[in-house]
Amino acid sequence: MSGKADPRPAGDGTTSRARLDRGRGALGPALELVHTGRAPTRAVLTAELGVTRATAGAVAAELEALGLIRVDARPGAAAGSQGRPSHRLEVAEEGPVALAAQVHADGFRAALVGLGGRIVATTPSCETVDADPAKVLGAAVDAGAELLRRTGRPCVGAGLAVPSAVTEPEGLALNPLHLAWPVGAPVREIFAERVRAAGLTGPGFVGNDVNLAALAEHRHGAGRGARDLLCVATGHRGVGGALVLDGRLHTGSSGLALEVGHLTVNPEGRPCYCGSRGCLDVEADPLALLNAAGRAPGPEGSLLQQANELIGEEYGDPVVRMAAEALIDRLGLGLAGLVNILNPDRIILGGLHGTLLDADPDRLRAVVADRSLWGRSGSVPILACSLDHNSLVGAAELAWQPVLDDPLRALGPV
Repeated sequence: MSGKADPRPAGDGTTSRARLDRGRGALGPALELVHTGRAPTRAVLTAELGVTRATAGAVAAELEALGLIRVDARPGAAAGSQGRPSHRLEVAEEGPVALAAQVHADGFRAALVGLGGRIVATTPSCETVDADPAKVLGAAVDAGAELLRRTGRPCVGAGLAVPSAVTEPEGLALNPLHLAWPVGAPVREIFAERVRAAGLTGPGFVGNDVNLAALAEHRHGAGRGARDLLCVATGHRGVGGALVLDGRLHTGSSGLALEVGHLTVNPEGRPCYCGSRGCLDVEADPLALLNAAGRAPGPEGSLLQQANELIGEEYGDPVVRMAAEALIDRLGLGLAGLVNILNPDRIILGGLHGTLLDADPDRLRAVVADRSLWGRSGSVPILACSLDHNSLVGAAELAWQPVLDDPLRALGPV
């Protein structure tokens, strides 16, 4: 069925085929379990899928034949475990990859990402962003295509993360405030066209960068196991938010949900690009920290890098500490409002917000608890994001999703 050598043991082919036919609907769920690390062994896979051992074995063998996973030929048991040893399951180290690209205010980057959210290769960050989205996306895709040529890996598709709300189903960048791109730029159409022009197979997808960071963290990072996950992050400019409900991104009726950057947290604060004043977007991002600390942004490194270094190297300076505490208080105020409305079971913070949490976790958690409806008795866990380049990993998740949904249809013979 896969066009490759069949690793299934010799014997009654009719029986093996019947088992696989019964388990074909389980191929996608099985692959997702291995992809997210929830089925490290065939025994766990059997239990999670609710099928027989024989069917789980046939499903695992077919995923291996498709080049997606590796089944350990010799079963083994973890130290201290009881019962029959089970074959270990891992994503295939040399398997297919997705091309992922991210654009932000300080540049863009491309990467190849395999199953399991593993970054196989990445380009250096380019530190210039043209006002023409077609030029930027073309350069990002070309950089990713070069990585594919160098590694020789098959590609399942491409995903793009942008710092803007992306409308559904049109794929328009509705508010690329920090990129100087035209409002409503058709980024999905442009990206898909550039992917085709580079000779890549597979579809092209586009999403908001924080949405995709949340998706990646939920599947592979600090958000694993959460049912209702709230992610708030500030990367290079501005503040974004995302919500994952029962494993699915909540994007609203047209892709515009969770624009948390435009919550007012300081009514007398800085003018915001949206026309309001004191929004989280301009009160709790890297530029706001640098300004509050009296530090002019330098020419070397991104704003995020400069803000993180300021916290890491000079937090003992009273001026820096006061500036950081002001940002923590405003961030906490915004998070408390979101907790009251959304009632998440976990909050994860990315970019500079994760750095602020690490610098003074008690202060941020106290602000959220004091301002939220349920107080300290109902406080929600707050963690820092744990993945490097989580928006890139999330962009790759978009490209991997058709494979996770139906591996045979996505990768099997035509």
